[in-house]
Amino acid sequence: MPQMSPINWLLLFIIFSITLIIFNTLNYFSFLPLTPKASQTEKKINSPLNWKW
Repeated sequence: MPQMSPINWLLLFIIFSITLIIFNTLNYFSFLPLTPKASQTEKKINSPLNWKW
């Protein structure tokens, strides 16, 4: 069985590394999170505080 030269191992490592980086960046930037609407996140600021101690 023939042995691979070190240049081929290096090239293989570089190709797999570039593929991993491209795959991760595409997955990261293709995800669009759902942004909540402003009316749902508004809280009543002027409501009285009910401290039960």
